[in-house]
Amino acid sequence: MKIAMEFKIVLVGYMGSGKTSVGKELAKISSVMFVDLDLEIEKSEKMTVTQIFHSKGAIYFRKKEKIVLEEMMNSKISMVLSLGGGTPCYFEIMDYLNNRNEVHTVYLDVSIPTLVKRLFPEKGHRPVLDTINSEQQLTEFIGKHLFERRPFYSKAKQILKVNDESAEQLAKKIASLLF
Repeated sequence: MKIAMEFKIVLVGYMGSGKTSVGKELAKISSVMFVDLDLEIEKSEKMTVTQIFHSKGAIYFRKKEKIVLEEMMNSKISMVLSLGGGTPCYFEIMDYLNNRNEVHTVYLDVSIPTLVKRLFPEKGHRPVLDTINSEQQLTEFIGKHLFERRPFYSKAKQILKVNDESAEQLAKKIASLLF
């Protein structure tokens, strides 16, 4: 599939799948801006995602996430957009995105062992992983989450199996599929 003049490439996948790093590389290749949905929400709320969850709750966050996403989609600016790991699972977001002609969704499908390898060393920077003490616990946590989320992620127009490629290699691969 070749993309239209105005386009939005939306990256979905589990935390640690590389949405941000691949997104930045893809935006460079495409000569468009890169947008991280979580950062846009943080700017809008003037607090971190973690602070929003703690002070206003998950339901408030998910509603705000949907509003900010719709603002991004309604802008006439081409972009590469990285969604939060849970974003595709609420408000039929994947159907909303896939029904837009200018939007191309890409699922970065990373194996559980690779996610564990990437996330365990940085679990201190991810509040949702605070209570996890071993790689075994993390493996079970990710497995449960992916079981719930994969049906949503798999609705993406393009599914890209991710192994040990660099962000630049993955961005080039996505660009070759789309342009």
